[in-house]
Amino acid sequence: MSSLRFKAVEVASNRHQQEEVKVVSQKSTSIYCKNVFTIAKMRDYLPKNTYRELVRTIDEGTQITRDLAEYISQAMKNWALGHGVTHYTHWFQPLTGATAEKHDAFFEPDENNEAIEKFSAESLVQQEPDASSFPNGGIRNTFEARGYTAWDPSSPAFIFETGSGKTLCIPTVFVSYTGESLDYKAPLLKAISAVDKAATDVAQYFDKSITKVNASLGIEQEYFLVDLSLYYARPDLQSTGRTLFGHISAKGQQLEDHYFGAIPERVLAYMVDLENEALKLGIPLKTRHNEVAPSQFECAPMYEEINLAIDHNQLLMNLMEQIALRHNFKILLHEKPYSGVNGSGKHNNWSLITNTGVNLLSPGKTPKNNLMFLTFFVNTIKAVYENADLLRASIASHSNDHRLGANEAPPAIISIFLGSQLDEILEEVESARVAKKVKAEANLWHGIPKIPELKLDNTDRNRTSPFAFTGNKFEFRAVGSSSNSALPMTILNTIVAAQLIEFKAEVDKQIKKGTKKDLALLNVIRKYIKESKAIRFEGNGYSEEWEIEAAARGLSNVKSTPKALDVYVKPESLELFEKLGIYSKRESEARHEILLENFYKKLQIEARVIGEIVSCQIAPVCFEYQNELIENVRGLKDLGLSKEAYSSQLNLVERISKHTNTVLEKAEEMRQARKKANTIDDVRERSIAYDEIVKPYFDEIRYHVNKLEKIVDDQRWPLPKLRELLFIH
Repeated sequence: MSSLRFKAVEVASNRHQQEEVKVVSQKSTSIYCKNVFTIAKMRDYLPKNTYRELVRTIDEGTQITRDLAEYISQAMKNWALGHGVTHYTHWFQPLTGATAEKHDAFFEPDENNEAIEKFSAESLVQQEPDASSFPNGGIRNTFEARGYTAWDPSSPAFIFETGSGKTLCIPTVFVSYTGESLDYKAPLLKAISAVDKAATDVAQYFDKSITKVNASLGIEQEYFLVDLSLYYARPDLQSTGRTLFGHISAKGQQLEDHYFGAIPERVLAYMVDLENEALKLGIPLKTRHNEVAPSQFECAPMYEEINLAIDHNQLLMNLMEQIALRHNFKILLHEKPYSGVNGSGKHNNWSLITNTGVNLLSPGKTPKNNLMFLTFFVNTIKAVYENADLLRASIASHSNDHRLGANEAPPAIISIFLGSQLDEILEEVESARVAKKVKAEANLWHGIPKIPELKLDNTDRNRTSPFAFTGNKFEFRAVGSSSNSALPMTILNTIVAAQLIEFKAEVDKQIKKGTKKDLALLNVIRKYIKESKAIRFEGNGYSEEWEIEAAARGLSNVKSTPKALDVYVKPESLELFEKLGIYSKRESEARHEILLENFYKKLQIEARVIGEIVSCQIAPVCFEYQNELIENVRGLKDLGLSKEAYSSQLNLVERISKHTNTVLEKAEEMRQARKKANTIDDVRERSIAYDEIVKPYFDEIRYHVNKLEKIVDDQRWPLPKLRELLFIH
């Protein structure tokens, strides 16, 4: 029974003695974007006039003409062939949460039955994957299969290289035959455009030379590594991405010795390999370190334009999986793969950058710049306050439910941390008092608004806040490690755009009545500060006291995904999305249904895996060990020894019977609850049934299995234990 486990442990323990993949860190500048068809490389392959037209088209966000696409397709083909590429694919992000691709060869036979390399404008601009075979929320029926991927020129094509060959990947959107978006990228591009226009209109109050505002993003990616042999000995890890059983290891993270500690040699080799390959693909990885939990790590890139940053993060997750296998690791991106230690997130650091190079969320040194900063700073706070439920829904998932609020991650209550200095400044602005010195070195200036010069890093950090200001950006910390950041960033950019549009309308109204511009701006800012005050919280977001206080403030605390997702189809949300052109009503309803289906199906899989492991692995081992104890008792009894001589064995037999019977009974009850939930037609009600009726069995069964793990002979236990999974040598 346990031979697979011990073989896996033996292999894992001997990894460090084997010859590992030799990796040499390469000079970043020599390999950066080596496998990316950048704008600079296009200059070498395109006629000058065509190149200038392309640059203008990308800068202005206008549609690429068919003639221009033909020039680009030939340039892209020639570049790719020069790098040994044989196939191309439209690389897109369907609503599965992963990326998708269908490979086509450049090779085509001609009329003379000879081979040619062909890649046309049509091949570049559009492909036709089956739209009914991806999640679509009822937008496409099985017999209505047509869908299209369409090229996104703002994200450069790249070559993805594996041991089996090289493929030219062309980032695209994915839409149905009837025009609805079936992916994460198309709505994101719409939200980026909306916040660009709204932010530019407001920024022109301060600087007429600002003609474009780009949303900027830096994504910190947390992850776990586990030895490949141990991973294959855990069917729950293979099927669900997390351990459904396992007693907490005696040594976990309590000594706080892993965080920022020396990186294990095997892991460092993996990291160097990952960084080399990421840099070739234009992913500007900058940071690597140990995270809090054993075998948990983090990598983080430089900031990029938001669409490219998200493409790069999706590509990075693919790359992490591939590179991990080279080093006999399995990457775990689940938000909570192990009970009893920290889970993983994906911290999204968001800001707004103008075409003039100004960060609109960076405190300034002049009255005008500080007023501009306050404008965008306060509008973001107001947007989050008014739409906290939408932000909560954007990070809701079955796997993230395990992490949110678990004493290591931001809670399900959306709040904003500013830091004492900025919080005091907003209080000053709200009350219109003359500013006082906040810090000894803070300079005072006079004018509107009367606030001190703000400085970078003028706030402490609060790890318990889901949405924190960190000097010149907001950090959305509640995003799950396995998720596509496009959804939360679509929501964030949408709500900020809507808020800026409302702000401009209110300011313009006052100006028309004769109020001076700066005073009109300040009046509305003060109003927003007062209205959004409840969302600001400087304390411990993990505390029970905060839950009570948040309820008194009227803040939502929706802990389960099915109910959190309700906000997507509320009338006010549908109106917001349609007004800004992000989602149609049909698209919103489809996404709501897809997210609910994803939720209950993952619970369904976990329930089935639990039942299978319990009946096929755990119970047989327990019965086998129990029989051995019974034989031992019988032998001692036959020798005529008193009951005291075998009382411990009898106690173990009794405890094994108790826990095993409970496990099997609860597994059967769970199966019946699952069967009943499957009869519910309404997808929301089915999801709630899985969440509230089926899922509670998981922890109850786990409790008794973990008790058995502590009783049953270690040599017999069939699953690698957490103490074996958590530590890499």
